[in-house]
Amino acid sequence: MKSLKLISSAITMLICFVTMAQERTISGIVSDKYQQPLPGVSIYIQNTKISATTDFDGKYSIQAKTGDMLVFSFIGYETQKQKVQNSNTINIRLNEYSQTLNEVVVVGYGTSENTSDYSARSYERAERRKEKREASKTLKGKVAGIQVQNSVGYVASPSSTTVIRGNATISPKNEPMYIIDGVPAKANQMAKINPNDIKDLKVLKDEAATSIYGSKASNGVVVISTKNEMYKNLSEKELDKKLNIIPIPTEPTQEDYDSFVENAFESPKTAPLSTFSIDVDNASYTNIRRFLNNGQQVPKDAVRVEEMVNFFKYTYPQPKNEHPFSINTEVSDSPWNSNNKILKIGLQGKNIPTNDLPASNLVFLIDVSGSMGDMNKLPLLKQSMKILVNELRAKDKVSIVVYAGAAGMVLPPTSGDEKKTIIDALENLQSGGSTAGGAGIELAYKTATENFIKGGNNRVILATDGDFNVGSASNSDMEKLIEDKRKTGVFLTCLGYGMGNYKDSKMEILADKGNGNYAYIDNIQEANRFLGKEFKGSMFAIAKDVKIQIEFNPKQVQAYRLIGYENRKLRPEDFKNDAIDAGELGSNHTVTALYEIIPAGVKSDYLAEQPDDLKYTKTEPSSNNYSNELATIKFRYKKPDGDKSIEMVQTIENKSVALEKSSDDMKFSSAVAWFGLKLRDSKLIADKSSEEIVKLAKQGNSNDGEGYKAEFIRLVEGAKQFN
Repeated sequence: MKSLKLISSAITMLICFVTMAQERTISGIVSDKYQQPLPGVSIYIQNTKISATTDFDGKYSIQAKTGDMLVFSFIGYETQKQKVQNSNTINIRLNEYSQTLNEVVVVGYGTSENTSDYSARSYERAERRKEKREASKTLKGKVAGIQVQNSVGYVASPSSTTVIRGNATISPKNEPMYIIDGVPAKANQMAKINPNDIKDLKVLKDEAATSIYGSKASNGVVVISTKNEMYKNLSEKELDKKLNIIPIPTEPTQEDYDSFVENAFESPKTAPLSTFSIDVDNASYTNIRRFLNNGQQVPKDAVRVEEMVNFFKYTYPQPKNEHPFSINTEVSDSPWNSNNKILKIGLQGKNIPTNDLPASNLVFLIDVSGSMGDMNKLPLLKQSMKILVNELRAKDKVSIVVYAGAAGMVLPPTSGDEKKTIIDALENLQSGGSTAGGAGIELAYKTATENFIKGGNNRVILATDGDFNVGSASNSDMEKLIEDKRKTGVFLTCLGYGMGNYKDSKMEILADKGNGNYAYIDNIQEANRFLGKEFKGSMFAIAKDVKIQIEFNPKQVQAYRLIGYENRKLRPEDFKNDAIDAGELGSNHTVTALYEIIPAGVKSDYLAEQPDDLKYTKTEPSSNNYSNELATIKFRYKKPDGDKSIEMVQTIENKSVALEKSSDDMKFSSAVAWFGLKLRDSKLIADKSSEEIVKLAKQGNSNDGEGYKAEFIRLVEGAKQFN
C-alpha cells in the first residue's frame, strides 16, 4: 500500500513537472506610456536564445513555459522583465529613458566618460556588444526611435527595412547626422537600408563627432558601413534610386482639392433649420497625417474637419430598439471660444456579428495606369487588397476589373474561400498606359449588377490615385455617371493612394454622389485598420441616406454653426425628399457631429447684425418658452435595400456641463475639431494654442487600444513648426 502511495506521488510530481515544462504560446502587446503600440521591441527568454520581435501593431508571440523570464528590450526605453505564469497573455508598457541620443556616449573613437552618465553608457555598450553578435539586427535598438521592421505586406516578408518610429520626418531640431559609406545621407535614406547589408554601425557624439564632421554633427552622428561599400560615392539622387525612395515634393502642386468656405454662424430666427447628410469618410485625416509625417504644410482645402473627427471611434452605446443606430447628445463649453458652447451629436451603428452579415458580391476596380507605378500606389494597393481578401467567407465572391488605356476583367466572380486564386490575380497586376476611368466604372458596375445578390452586400471597391478622366467634362460627367449607377443598388467604396498628383476632389465626388464611402490609404497599417479591423463598418451598410435636421430654440440659442460638413449640407426641403442622396452608416460605425453655439444674451464678435425692422418676414416668438429645451433633432434613414425613409425625433435638453467634467469623447472630439480649425486657419476661433489642444486631447485620451489617439497627440506636437 505504501509503495502504491509512493508511485502515485511520483506520478503526480512527474505530471506537475511535465506541465511546468510544457511550452505554450505567450502573446500580447507592447506599448508606450501613451498606449501607442511599439513595433520592433525585442523579446527574449532570459538565459536562452529564444527571441521574438513586436510587429507593426506592437504585437508579439513567443514559445515559453511556466517559470520562464521574458525580457522586453528597446533602446530609448527601460528594459522590463515578466515571469510567465498561468496566463497566455502578457501585455507590457515600457517607460522611456530620460536620456536621448544627445545624452548617450558610445565609445567609438575613445570618447571620454562622465561618471554621472556611467550607467546609461554601460547599458549602451552592453547593447552594442549584443548587437555585434546579431548582425541582422545591427540597427534595431541602436538609437532611440530607430527600429527594424518587415517590408510592406500583410504577412511577414523575408526582406526588411528600417524605419524611424512614428515617421518623425517633421525634422526635429536635435536630429543627428547620418553617414552611409562615407556619404552624408538623410534619415529616410538611412531608414531604407537592409540591416542584413550592414557591416558596422557607430554612434558618435560631442568632440568625436564634430572633430570629424564639423558643426553639422553637433547633435551626434550615426555612421554606417555596409558590406562591399555598396553605397560609396553615390549622389543623393543615385542613393534615392538605389534605395527605391520616392521623392516627396516640397509642395503638392499637382494635387487637387475642392475649395470651400467654412460654415458661418447663423441665427435660428432667420435660419431655423440646419440640415446635413452624415459623413463616415475619414480620408482627410489620413491624408493630413501623410503631409505632417512628410514635414509638409497641409493644404487648407485638404482639411475637412468632420472627417478628422470621424476617424476616431467613440464609446456610444449600442441601439436598444428597432432602429439601426443609437442617438447620443452632450453639451459642454467651447475650448476655443470661452463664452460659447459645443453640442456633440453621436450615432452608434448596430454591431452585427460577422456570421449574420449577408453574402457579399464585391468587384475590385483597380487603376493600373502608368501613374500607379510608385511603391505607395499599386504595390501598396495590392497588399491592401490581400488584407480584405483575408476577411472573406466562402459565401462571398470577388471579381477584379482593371483599367488603364482600356478596361478589362482579370478575374471572373470567384468564391471568397479561393484566396490563393484571388491573390495570384492581384500579384499579376502591372502598371502602364493611360487612365480610362469611365470605361472601368461602367464595366465594374455591369459586373456587379450581373452578379447581384438580392438582400446581399453588392459593392464596387475603386482603388486609384484619382488621376483619371470620365468624358470630356471630367468631373461633371463623372458626377452624372455615378449618380446613375447608384440607382442599381450597388454601393461604392473609394480607396485613395499616392502623393504628388493625388486627386482628392474626384474621389470626394465619387463618394458623395454614389452610395459611397472614402478612405485614403497612406500606409499598410491604415489598410489593415480600414480593410481588416474595421472591415464590417467599411464594407457592410446597415442604413443608407441618413440625414440629420436640427431646430434650435431661439430662446436659448442666439446663433449656431455646424463645424465641418460643408460639402454635406442640404436644403431644409431635402430632408423629407427620398430622392436626395445622403450618407451610409456601416455595422458598428460611429458618426459624430459638432455644433458651436452662442447662447442667448452672450456678446460675441462673430455675430452679424440682425435686422429688427423687417416688415414681411418678422418672426413672432412662441408663447411657449421651452426653457428646458435647447433644440429638437430629427433623423431620417432608409434600410440598405429600401426606398422609403424612416424618421426619428429627439429633444435635446438645455443642460450643459463644464468641459473638465464632460465625457472623454467630448474632450477628444473637440480637440480634434480644434486642430482641424487651426489647420484651416479658421477666423472663428479665438485660441489657436497647440499646447492647449494637446492638453485637452490628453485629458480625453481613453479607450485607445490601437494607439490612434496617442498618434494624434504626437502629430499636433510635431506640427508646432507650422504655427
